[in-house]
This record gives sequence, structure tokens and C-alpha cells, in this order.
Amino acid sequence: MLAQVKVDNKSNEITAIPELLKLLDVSGCIVTIDAMGCQKEIARMIVAKDADYVLALKGNQGNLHDEVRRTIEEAEETAFADVKCEFHKTYETGHGRVETRRYMLMDAEDMCESVKWANLNSIGVVQAEREVGGKKSVERRYYITSLAGNVKEFAKAVRGHWGIENSLHWILDVAFREDECRIRKDNAPQNFAVLRHIALNLLKRDQKRDKKMKAGIKLRRDIAGWNNDYLGQVLQ
Repeated sequence: MLAQVKVDNKSNEITAIPELLKLLDVSGCIVTIDAMGCQKEIARMIVAKDADYVLALKGNQGNLHDEVRRTIEEAEETAFADVKCEFHKTYETGHGRVETRRYMLMDAEDMCESVKWANLNSIGVVQAEREVGGKKSVERRYYITSLAGNVKEFAKAVRGHWGIENSLHWILDVAFREDECRIRKDNAPQNFAVLRHIALNLLKRDQKRDKKMKAGIKLRRDIAGWNNDYLGQVLQ
């Protein structure tokens, strides 16, 4: 967790994302954003800061979403003949489920919408197949990106984006009980959010450093409250 910007009560993430990008040095990085942030101005800003982007697509970008989906489906019908594209597949098992993800990254130079977006070099699709208890489900997600080729880099960026939910939001909810917090007045919610993020960053850093202590974030937080020596170790 590097930075945050409060979203105005009468607005949404679209206005906050540019302000957040101004705070960060993202040069050489890949910026991933949900469909809400799939905006031309945001893409231009990322490129201007010498970074790449991977932006999710949904109905909020109707024409672009439709063209990307149609372009990929037409390529599939011809078995990707005469189409510049790369493929990658991963398997994951655990907790009684099997997940297969198929990634495809395809050149976007022939798309009408591509000229409207800064450095839109490729379009991508992720097909996630999940099997739990004998039941199968399939989901497709579409993306635009400034990455030119390198489907494994695209796959890593997409997968890493969803890791935010597991490594940040879920921990804040479970270990810090953030969703149950009753602090809501004035600037207090934002201030306490900053403090939680600082605490989480410190505890995660200690978790990597002190591997002898087999404890998760929640227990480490409790121990830091019980033991001043351990608290000093975390703060140092």
C-alpha cells in the first residue's frame, strides 16, 4: 500500500485516480485498473508518466468493449489465421477447486477504436474455468493494454491485480475488522485508514523478515499489543 486518495461523496474513482497517479512515480511499471478506470484521459496520463497500462473492459466502454469482443471472436472463428497473437495457460489447485486460466494477447492495430487511445497496442482476453465439487463455471474478461506482445507479462499483471483483494482488502477486513469500524466523523475515517495501512505494511515487512515466528498478520498484530519487545522489532 503506497498511497490513497479519498473519493468525493458526489463523485467516484474516475476523478480520484488521476490525483492518485500524480502522487506516484510509476515509470517503468504496469498500471492495472478495474473497468471503472478505463478512461482515455487516464490511459494518456499513464503513458505520459512513462508507464504501461492494462485496463479491464465492461459495459462502461460500450463501443470499445463490443469491438474488442467481436474482434477476438472473429479471430477465434478462423483459428487465429493471419493474426498476431500469443497464448498462455495456467493451472491452480487448492481448497477443493481447480482453476484453469487461458490468456490471449492480440495485436490491436486494425481496430477502429485503437486510434482514440494512447499507445493501445494490444487487446486481451482471459478465460477462467473453475471446477468446485464437480460443478464447472466459465468466465471471460476483456482488456486493452499498451503492452506489445509478451502474453506472460500480461497474465502476470492481470493475476497480480486480483491479488490486491487477497493481500490487502481481505486482510484489512479480517485482521483489522475495517468494515465493522464505527469511526465515521469528519477526517477520522481517512486518518484511521492511513494508520491501518502503515500498520499492515510494517507487519508484512516483519513477516518476511522474521520467518521463525509462524504467525499471520492478525496474531502478529495482537502480539505487538501484548509484547513491547516485539512491537519495537516491528517498528524498527
